Amino acid sequence: MKSKILTLGLLMAMASGLIAAPADTATESKDVLEILSMGGFMMYPLAVLSVIAVVLILFYTFTIRRNSVVSDKFMNAAEALIRKRDYLGLIAHCNRQNQSVARITEKTLDFMTKNTGVTFKEVREVAEAEGSRQAGILTQRISYLSDVGTIAPMGGLLGTVIGMIRAFMEISSGNYEGVHANKLAEGVYQALVTTAAGLVIGITAVIFYSLFRGRVQKYIAELEAASTHLMALLAAQYNRRGGAAPKPVYAETEEEFSHAANDQPDTYGI
Repeated sequence: MKSKILTLGLLMAMASGLIAAPADTATESKDVLEILSMGGFMMYPLAVLSVIAVVLILFYTFTIRRNSVVSDKFMNAAEALIRKRDYLGLIAHCNRQNQSVARITEKTLDFMTKNTGVTFKEVREVAEAEGSRQAGILTQRISYLSDVGTIAPMGGLLGTVIGMIRAFMEISSGNYEGVHANKLAEGVYQALVTTAAGLVIGITAVIFYSLFRGRVQKYIAELEAASTHLMALLAAQYNRRGGAAPKPVYAETEEEFSHAANDQPDTYGI
């Protein structure tokens, strides 16, 4: 009987604790909101920076992926089309793909097919220039998150300085004999709210920037390897033609057809 009473008492105590928990949470959240509201007008720019940081983190999480830079499916298709010398078909395939390696391949093949007298060195230079541009785009995208991580602490520090100036001005202009320390402490802790908010935003932005930077560097290395592989296949096509630019399959077909037409005797003049 006593054990049942003790068990019932423990259950009631746990139930009362669970019921009181939301109230405590609400009180804590209310205190946090009150503290943030004491930061002054600089809390509004910091709030905008926090929203920007969250949006950028979510955007980069879903967009900076391996398949948006280079994919095995595209590489297999590109290798097969290059071996067949179906360059125009590969250009059309690149137009349908939203990948960095596809843009490099399209730019290279477009230059090669429109300038049949170029050397492979010139084709490689075009590919390297486009590859550098694509790598710069990937790096530039995540730099905005680094900018937020730099601006947010500076904005918080500015709010702190403004708050401390305001606190000292109020103390010097008022008659607070004997309570100068209390008024000064109140003004200082209100001003430090902006510094804390700026540091939280800045640290979070820098952490995610470091993660995305490592991911981008990894994908850039894979992009360089894929581009080098495609350039090696094109170099093999150049070597087979003695250093001349390889012509698409349809071009050779038209050339053979024109030679055959020229070999036919002219019977219409009889």
